[in-house]
Amino acid sequence: MALPAYADPLERIWYYTYHAICITIFVFLIAPILIVMPLSFNAEPYFTFTEKMLTLDPDGYSLRWYDLLLTFGMSAPDLPRDGTWWSDVWQNATWVKAAKNSIIIGFWSTIVATVLGTLAALGLSRPEMPYRRLIMAILISPMIVPIIIIATGLFFYYSDPCAPLGWVGIDLNCGRLTSTYTGVILAHATLGIPFVIITVTATLIGFDQSLSRAAASLGASPQRTFFKIILPLILPGVVSGALFAFVTSFDEVVAVLFIAGPEQQTIPRQMWNGIREAISPAILSVATILVLISICLLATVEVLRRRSERLRGVTPQ
Repeated sequence: MALPAYADPLERIWYYTYHAICITIFVFLIAPILIVMPLSFNAEPYFTFTEKMLTLDPDGYSLRWYDLLLTFGMSAPDLPRDGTWWSDVWQNATWVKAAKNSIIIGFWSTIVATVLGTLAALGLSRPEMPYRRLIMAILISPMIVPIIIIATGLFFYYSDPCAPLGWVGIDLNCGRLTSTYTGVILAHATLGIPFVIITVTATLIGFDQSLSRAAASLGASPQRTFFKIILPLILPGVVSGALFAFVTSFDEVVAVLFIAGPEQQTIPRQMWNGIREAISPAILSVATILVLISICLLATVEVLRRRSERLRGVTPQ
């Protein structure tokens, strides 16, 4: 909003002070990202800017750390990069396997969280639902309770002999933690459900319930009403909630540390291992890729938000 011509000196001072505060907060929030991204192109194995980088010398920049994401863990990284080499990357590269695990776990946990969260939001949006506030508080509690408490509880529940399917256990032969994808997926779904509930519930606030009653008066079954009327109108909110659930799963490391076995190593877990065991600037390359993915997801959420507002007859802001 532009400063009006009739503004007095005090209003002008506040106008410029307000903008200076906003810029300062923005720089404070974005500075870590602005530092990580150029450092991922460092030609040297350092986490600081070298003299060549500061002078914009091309020799100071390299893609070696992005290349390391493909070659680390390979059985024969020096062979010609043909089909056999790429097959080796797909099967043996440590970061590639972590990325596959993150995508698999994130996809299925998003499906579970979206289905259960949408059903819960539909029930909580009905005025005749008893104890709505209490149930809502319980369902969104994973957002409030510290994640380490949730991860600890999940670990002891999954490792209990009476727990179904034996999702987490201790291998008595080697003394290491063993787990299944099912346990990790359900744990991530638990963390993603609150985001779906909040997003879908916010979308249902602007939903015209008279449309459902009109469909029922015309003989439509509840299932047909949902899939033909309700779901298309709330779909932007459902997809937005699914994206938030996916990002939550893709970024989660504490629960993975507690309940995931060696076969379920995700990208955040691999980054944790890299920082703790062998510090490598390849972590900065992964962080840069994750930032770009997050930007794409946030842009998608914004597009869906504007589409949802247009469907509800609200002017996008």
